[in-house]
Amino acid sequence: MKLSNYYIPTLKEAPKDADNLSAKLMIRAGLVRKLGSGLYEWLPLGFKVLKKVEQIIREEMDRAGANEIWLPIIQPKELWEESGRWAHFGDQLLKLEDRKGAGFCVSPTAEEEVTDLVRKDISSYKQLPKCLYQFGTKFRDEIRPRFGVMRSREFYMKDAYSFAANDAQADDWYQRMYDAYQRIFKRCGFKFKAVEADTGAIGGNFSHEFMVLAANGEDAIADSDCGYAANTEKAAVQCPQFPALNEAELKPMQKADTPKAYTVEDVAAMLKVPTSKLIKLLLFMADGKPVVALVRGDHELNEAKFRAFLKCEELLKADEETYTRVTGSFVGFAGAQGLKQKHPELPIYADNYVKGVINGVSGGNEKDVHMLNVTPQRDIQVDAYADLKVASEGDCCPHCGKPFTFTRGIEVGHVFKLGTKYSKAMNANFLDENQKAQPMIMGCYGIGVGRVVAAAIEQSHDDNGIIWPAPLAPFDVCLVAIDYDSNPEVKKHADEITAALEAKGISVLLDDRDERAGIKFKDADLIGIPHRLVVSSRSVKDGQCEYKPRTAKESERWNLTDAVEKLSAAAGK
Repeated sequence: MKLSNYYIPTLKEAPKDADNLSAKLMIRAGLVRKLGSGLYEWLPLGFKVLKKVEQIIREEMDRAGANEIWLPIIQPKELWEESGRWAHFGDQLLKLEDRKGAGFCVSPTAEEEVTDLVRKDISSYKQLPKCLYQFGTKFRDEIRPRFGVMRSREFYMKDAYSFAANDAQADDWYQRMYDAYQRIFKRCGFKFKAVEADTGAIGGNFSHEFMVLAANGEDAIADSDCGYAANTEKAAVQCPQFPALNEAELKPMQKADTPKAYTVEDVAAMLKVPTSKLIKLLLFMADGKPVVALVRGDHELNEAKFRAFLKCEELLKADEETYTRVTGSFVGFAGAQGLKQKHPELPIYADNYVKGVINGVSGGNEKDVHMLNVTPQRDIQVDAYADLKVASEGDCCPHCGKPFTFTRGIEVGHVFKLGTKYSKAMNANFLDENQKAQPMIMGCYGIGVGRVVAAAIEQSHDDNGIIWPAPLAPFDVCLVAIDYDSNPEVKKHADEITAALEAKGISVLLDDRDERAGIKFKDADLIGIPHRLVVSSRSVKDGQCEYKPRTAKESERWNLTDAVEKLSAAAGK
């Protein structure tokens, strides 16, 4: 392919609104262009990489025994009402009506649609298990689209769904997909890790995320020597052990003025105490009912853990009016001491670490006032202590007891054990061996195809541009021809080498443009093709060319007669 015929509009600078490294490089290298907030156009070079990722996924899904299908992106409202997600999915679900007033949504995921498909045709245990998958565009109306194609509103993904008659079949398909994902991301050339994860809006009772390791990754991973690893949204923390209360150490509670101290940091600085001494009170509405969570000032509440602990469908932060009505205090100044006496029916839960706070600081239940010497075991009626915090430095693994190490990663795939959440809600039943109706046991398995492309760039780049893993590179070789139109010898050798390489199955981007050598070299580095071969007027006089891998600093001279053989070996073809 001649570059002069290819649409690759490279840029010297990235737009100001490109907010992470991969977004900047994808736009600069001419892979994508931004159409609107969270909407991206894939240009030929980016589309070529996208399709390479898609083909790797397809081959491994087929190898695992899944069947490819194609589903509409517009889904009827009635299916989502059956599952209960029409009301609970939230504002990310883009809803619309047709000319007849019938309700639809733009698919953010396809559990309802594929469950409806299968329940129409499968009625017996003899027809199970089955696994169906598709590639398709999805849409989630993100409130703050960011990070380019990594968190866009419209995105391209592979989603698969398994249906089983019993737990053994369901576990087998979960493992098949887990193993297929391992093969997919190895073939993509990634350094990655599978970690336990929260199931989120999809639901279910167990899941793993596949994380591409990258210093700028959006997610933190808690890792342990024993092999346990989890996204910090999911990571379980070992319950700390505290000595029995020593009554002699406990001081009486007393008020302290803290004018305009609205944050943990402000209060700690004003009272000259560490943030670990503070007790934060957070008020939520769990399925419409108020509930209190307490965490230490230096910790963050893990809302996913709290939701799972409460076993609620919806967990929302209480608005200011509700906060004031329930706590009787201004936002930021509420404390849990005495709260149970005022509201016996109000559940109060605390993270395990709160139990160890002695003579701590809590809101004073008055504006600009905090309470000193609060000891939760003495002063707060807690209904239950539990692991409710986001895992952080110093926390230990619950399995081996050793401290976590933390790395960062980018989620590119997710596998879920859904159980019967959707099949029960939508009456997707089959007759078992005893002719008794049973709900199908489901799993779902997603890969963000566009995210894989961005993650490859986040993991592999340098100051000059992208460094593609060979399996994902849009071309194997970039052949830079200097003076292609003005020197017949350059043109002859460049064309011959290109034809010979392509005959061996090695894809070549021939830069035949009438541009300065420096511009061509910069574009080659920016685009990130693994191998660069330079044929120029100066080199052909000596019967030579110059070869440089994308990761090398210096080039080496080859005889023109050896170029095809050596490049074939370097490209592994």
